[in-house]
Amino acid sequence: MKNKFPFPSKASAVGAATATLMTLGIGAASAHVSVTPVAPAEGGSTEVIFRVPGESKTAATTKIRVDLPTATPFTSVRVKPVPGWSAEVVRGQLPQPVTVDGATITEAPLSVTWTASDTASELTADQYQMFSVYVGRLPKSGTMVTLPVAQSYSDGSVRNWDDPVVDGQAEPQDPAPSFVTTAAEQGEDGHGSPTAANQATVPVAAVNTDAPAAGPIWAALAAGLVGLAAGVAAFFRAGRTKKS
Repeated sequence: MKNKFPFPSKASAVGAATATLMTLGIGAASAHVSVTPVAPAEGGSTEVIFRVPGESKTAATTKIRVDLPTATPFTSVRVKPVPGWSAEVVRGQLPQPVTVDGATITEAPLSVTWTASDTASELTADQYQMFSVYVGRLPKSGTMVTLPVAQSYSDGSVRNWDDPVVDGQAEPQDPAPSFVTTAAEQGEDGHGSPTAANQATVPVAAVNTDAPAAGPIWAALAAGLVGLAAGVAAFFRAGRTKKS
């Protein structure tokens, strides 16, 4: 029988193909541990978020260990709680003393480890989890902060995400999560927030200059609802007229 509706069929085929390509693309892009800093400006503090996929098709992820930098150490590390996971920050001696803001640092946080509290919290192949730490101070702009990750599985195996990422070269098989610090913008305090001096120069009246008034918005919404109701009523009247 000839298809009476060829266009929806073609659209469905195109949609299915697009969905397949998107699925393949997402799968390829998400096949490793990644890190995202919220505000990587030099001299400041920032939340650093690790995205950890389950990876293994035969075993569950039970533990994640992140090694922190020692050449440009963080002086402060705070862990965001993750339900079903315990966290431990290990401090220790640096390989060699480092000067930070004129002070000599010989000890610093060296690693953060998250461990699943039970099997229900372990990550399977079709799952991922976000692990977050708040760190500071960040090194000068242009510094690559590398954070190698060891991902442990329920079968005893460990996958090390520690291959160096080199700018301009192809991504390695097991890239170490990393990010590059940026310069603090003028008028910011190193945390991505306006300084007090900069805030003082902002006119109060300018804050709501572009904000629409609430009255016109509600009026437009009411008019839209009335129009929708009228359209629905007309549709049903037309149906009854056709049947009679």
